[in-house]
Amino acid sequence: MDAVTRNPSADEEAERAARWVFSPIGRGVAQVRHYWRTNVRTGVDHQEVIAKIALECPMTARYMLMTMMSAGIAILGLLLSSGAVVIGAMLLSPLMSPILGVGFALATGKQKWLRISAKTLALGSIVAVLFAALIVLVSPLQTVTEEIASRTRPNLLDLLVALFSSIAGSYAMIRGREGTIVGVAIATALMPPLAVVGFGLATLNWTVFFGALGLFVTNCLTIALTATIMARLYGFRTSLSTRQGWFQNVGIFMIFVALAIPLGLSLRQIAWETNSQRIVRNAIQAEFGSRARISEQTIDWDSEPLNITATVFTPDFDTGANGDLSKTLQQELGREVSVNVEQLRVGADPGAAEQAELARARAAEQAAATERQISTLVDRMAMAAGVDRSAVLLDRDTRIVSANAKPLPGLALEGYRDLEARVIGDTPGWQVRLRPPLLALPSVTLGEDGPDDAGVAAEKTVLWAARRIDLPLILSGPAQQTEALATRLRGEGIEIAQVDEADGEQIAIRWAPVPQ
Repeated sequence: MDAVTRNPSADEEAERAARWVFSPIGRGVAQVRHYWRTNVRTGVDHQEVIAKIALECPMTARYMLMTMMSAGIAILGLLLSSGAVVIGAMLLSPLMSPILGVGFALATGKQKWLRISAKTLALGSIVAVLFAALIVLVSPLQTVTEEIASRTRPNLLDLLVALFSSIAGSYAMIRGREGTIVGVAIATALMPPLAVVGFGLATLNWTVFFGALGLFVTNCLTIALTATIMARLYGFRTSLSTRQGWFQNVGIFMIFVALAIPLGLSLRQIAWETNSQRIVRNAIQAEFGSRARISEQTIDWDSEPLNITATVFTPDFDTGANGDLSKTLQQELGREVSVNVEQLRVGADPGAAEQAELARARAAEQAAATERQISTLVDRMAMAAGVDRSAVLLDRDTRIVSANAKPLPGLALEGYRDLEARVIGDTPGWQVRLRPPLLALPSVTLGEDGPDDAGVAAEKTVLWAARRIDLPLILSGPAQQTEALATRLRGEGIEIAQVDEADGEQIAIRWAPVPQ
């Protein structure tokens, strides 16, 4: 037996490695690695990059303030459905530093740095959510806008946005080209979803809350792990052992796979819904012909059968349209469908459908504007009365809004009358009825020929209060003047329970006792 015996498995491994090195693929990989090390990695000061990122990772007052302001602007932009305002919020967002800190800390194996960065990111995220929720709570706008809805269904494209943002941010930090624009790229993937999470929390809309939270977590993990990979590619040394580094790489890969699978399925569902919208629109257009115009089209994706509704302007009614469309779309979509098309007849002239659609759009816009005015009117009425919106009565038929005011210390009937006048504001055509508490009525002071200026004002207040409270009055004063006032009040429909004669230069007025 030879003195030195080689291990057959080691020989086979060495032979495979040699074949790999000298194979075309092996040579190509070796050349790429050599080019990367000698041309791409060169000029990177690893210590300077780490120090620069680590310096911005700890929690500071500036970080918290800028996070709150960014979240506040973001939620206002989302409520107003203004993309420009949302972009403005991204310019302020400081989230890039802690999340890149997490990524680079993972790449270098620095546990303390990782804890600091993760804590800063977590606290900043919580503060952003709570501040956005506070703004929503005090805001009269609490409807789910298109900007908000678009951030409640994360998909594979959102993951790609976060991936590309992280690549850009990591490269800029490594190469010393960081700046506001790179921060905007990362904030694009993080701050709007955080603001939407706050909206869902404030409105207790858990579908919005968990949808936006899923998008935020997805983007956060993607950005951090992509930063880890970029740091590894640029040669940032790690304190982890080879085995630990291998397990970390496998873990990162598995996380990306775990994120990509559900997001890919979500993207597939969105693509199917988009394609179905196109199929439905084409089918309706084919059913009614080129002279018809589809004004509205909605599909309830959660219903079974699939509920499809639409409004069509057409010169000719099609009585069998719903049945024909149901059969056609059932074959096209592969699902049971229920179709309900509202047909609005228009002239056969060219452009008649467009004109009808434009008129309908204007009417809808005017109706929406009216609803906004009414909502504002109710808000003002609730504020003036000191009650919740639910305590305000709204009669759309008679166009009257009314509420019972709570007593306010030091406020007399004249003050409640002024509050009612302010409620009306710029809402023409509506009547406001603010019922004041049962307070003392003002006396009508008299001059030589009747009530003086202060008395005239007091009489108007008495007339207003009597109409709101609807109780009889008792008048007491000089006989002639008091009887004249009673006559005027009766002429306005006010019930006078009693008229007493008394000396003095004023007429005292009080409420008649309420019958038991």
